[in-house]
Amino acid sequence: MYIGVDCGTQSTKVVVVDGDDGRIVGEASRPHQLEQGDHGRREQRVEEWTEAFRGALDEALGDAGVKADAIRAIGISGQQHGMVALDGDGVPVHPAKLWNDTETAEWNARLIEQLGGEQGCIDKLGLVLQTGYTASKIAWLRETHPDAYRRIATLLLPHDYLNFWLTGERVAEPGDASGTGYFDTRTRTWRRDVFSIIAPELDADLVLPRLIDSREVVGKVRPELARELGLSDDVLVSSGGGDNMMGAIGTGNIAPGRVTISLGTSGTIAVHSSDPVVPDNAMVANFCASHDGWLPLICTMNVTSATTTLRELVGLDIDGFNRAVAKAEPGAGGITLLPFFSGERVPALPQAQASMSGMTSFNTTPENLCRAAVESATFGLRYGLELLGPLASQATQIRLVGGGAKSPIWRQIVADVLDIEVVCPKVTEAAAFGGAIQARWCDDRESRVALDDLCQHWVRLDESTLTRPQPETVARYHGIYRRYREALSREHGIA
Repeated sequence: MYIGVDCGTQSTKVVVVDGDDGRIVGEASRPHQLEQGDHGRREQRVEEWTEAFRGALDEALGDAGVKADAIRAIGISGQQHGMVALDGDGVPVHPAKLWNDTETAEWNARLIEQLGGEQGCIDKLGLVLQTGYTASKIAWLRETHPDAYRRIATLLLPHDYLNFWLTGERVAEPGDASGTGYFDTRTRTWRRDVFSIIAPELDADLVLPRLIDSREVVGKVRPELARELGLSDDVLVSSGGGDNMMGAIGTGNIAPGRVTISLGTSGTIAVHSSDPVVPDNAMVANFCASHDGWLPLICTMNVTSATTTLRELVGLDIDGFNRAVAKAEPGAGGITLLPFFSGERVPALPQAQASMSGMTSFNTTPENLCRAAVESATFGLRYGLELLGPLASQATQIRLVGGGAKSPIWRQIVADVLDIEVVCPKVTEAAAFGGAIQARWCDDRESRVALDDLCQHWVRLDESTLTRPQPETVARYHGIYRRYREALSREHGIA
């Protein structure tokens, strides 16, 4: 048996996977508390992750009806970009600052200037720094909490931290490291010169984790923790990766021409590339994959987080919300929502706020408000997909994951807005499943089992979710999307 774990913003999910055929035989999740504050502060205690891991693992094993000593290896997927700064004893000097924290926008802008602007960032890193990346969080900590900053002995990402907690090893792998802002995504190496600009008092050789290949194991679960969890004493921990990289593996997106879109708290678009991509737009992230090759990525910050806000505003449960969306016509009666409740990354508007236009006494109904929320989140994904150019235009099918993918009406809206057929994998927890697949792959290093073979046999599509664009609605959405872009231009000057 293999364990896949996805430590996300809202919860930790655990799946138990049969190593013979890739069936998920048990699963569970535990929620996290999010600490939020003024100016876009979003932080979490690392204990939220470890406590959720313990509870979800225990329940998932119970659900599977297997004992913990049947587990062979564990693969961790984690929310990207979060800053986990540890002292010499491995204790955080500050709560983990998360990917969706926008408090550091000012520091990010300064760093871009220090690195020579957007082109300087691309030349040094293969991408342009974004507010959500780890770099500006370190610069922010240095200036606002100097005592905590001076105590830093190690800098990790969330999935790195869980690997450290499991094994005691402080390592990183190229996929997740790509989103730190001090890693060259083309050569797969730390940029110590860039790090010295971000944190001049810290020694990169001491505080940055050792880089390993995505197929390398981190190590074995610490004996004392293994005993506590009921695991055998030789359970391996694979390199793991960021949630987007693990989600790509979990949807079989490991070859050119494939696209994965996640309708989660945030929205992500990932395409596989055999070669590094030189972006001509700052919002395209040339990330490494957590298997081989590269995974150019677009991330929008307001997807199910935005629809949840509107759903709760009108007092509906999820089923009621979906019925309301289906009842409204495309275009939401003329209402246009710019859903930037948490600022926005694509387009780059970290300090933006949400706004709504086109409301009248006739069209302001719960149904239209709900429809506007889903459409606006999907328009943001179309905006991002267009930025990927040829890599995205070659796609013939989108593999859709995340909480929003469970909604038939949302699947239809995605197909119509993007004019591409969509289908969901049978396993919707793609990041956790990807962690289990990678764990199986890493465990079989001697036999050199091909990841392609694992994905081909384990990643199964749910044909009942196959949704094709409706030509008449596609045509309507061209005009509705133009209205969205006009609002974006009017409110924020985005052409």
